[in-house]
Amino acid sequence: MEKKKSNRFSRQGVLRFFGNNVIMICMLVLIVAIAIIEPRFMSVRVLRDILIQNSSRMIIACGMAMVLISGGMDLSAGRIVGLAAVITGSLGQMAESNSRFFPNLPQLPPIVPLLVAIAVCFVFGMFNGVAIAKFSIPPFIVTLGTGMIIWGVNLLYYDIEPNNSQPIGGIQKGIKNMGSGYIANTVPVIIVIALVVVLISWFIMKYTKFGRDIYSIGGNRDAAEVCGIRVERTLIKTYAIAAVTFAIGGFLECARTNGATAAYGENYEFDVIAACVVGGVSNSGGVGTIPGMVLGVLMFGIINYGLTFLGVQPYWQKIVKGIIILTAVGFDVRKNIRRK
Repeated sequence: MEKKKSNRFSRQGVLRFFGNNVIMICMLVLIVAIAIIEPRFMSVRVLRDILIQNSSRMIIACGMAMVLISGGMDLSAGRIVGLAAVITGSLGQMAESNSRFFPNLPQLPPIVPLLVAIAVCFVFGMFNGVAIAKFSIPPFIVTLGTGMIIWGVNLLYYDIEPNNSQPIGGIQKGIKNMGSGYIANTVPVIIVIALVVVLISWFIMKYTKFGRDIYSIGGNRDAAEVCGIRVERTLIKTYAIAAVTFAIGGFLECARTNGATAAYGENYEFDVIAACVVGGVSNSGGVGTIPGMVLGVLMFGIINYGLTFLGVQPYWQKIVKGIIILTAVGFDVRKNIRRK
């Protein structure tokens, strides 16, 4: 009798595991299929390229994961990335560049464009947090509106003379090295930066009171307030920190591509939200981990790269990504209903 009972529970456990991880399993199957069709896909060079291309997204996803776990949403992420990239490009050009954004500006140390980008994006993150926490406006509405404002601000800035909306290039070597340089000619610098940001985010969420407060607020905001958690302050800090990660991501995108346009970061928010949800971060709040998010970003990145590797048209890639997003969010909603 006990044996039958244990077998039954074992089957239920297996079914529960597959139900909770069906998207991840399907994506693994798709990756294996890509590898079978094109064995060259499973090479060290390809893995390195995937990590390089997705390092900035991984950093952006760290901030997005915090926001989602808090029960929020940030649809301004991509526009913040684009603004940070343009700021970095405009302030980070070589002195000898032929088409300088600011012709009379001397060449600045690489840290200056980074700090300026972070400071500007931090202000927008604080605005998001205050509007959501203090005025109880839904995160979807606040960040959608903020994203449009940032998009307009970025276009106006990008269009000033003498640039007149021309692509920004001629990025100085110190910045380029952060996006495309190597340590000891072996390890890409951008991967190391992403790893550092991921480890800091993991530590914050797992071992600090601030991280525990984010989980509590996402799980049940009213209960968190009863427990003495300063909900408004925590939410404001969460959105501000998220904006900082978006700014770092934008800085690295400019560094990696040796330039910037106002279109940088477009739709990045949807990519990282999907990657977070695929990695187990609930869009309803209170559930998720940084390691799970990292796995989701990598899975998404591998599939994107794999479809390109196989020569699949970009239009079909968008369809596949849309299906993954819809399916991931659908299963996440189903899991939340079942949990309640």
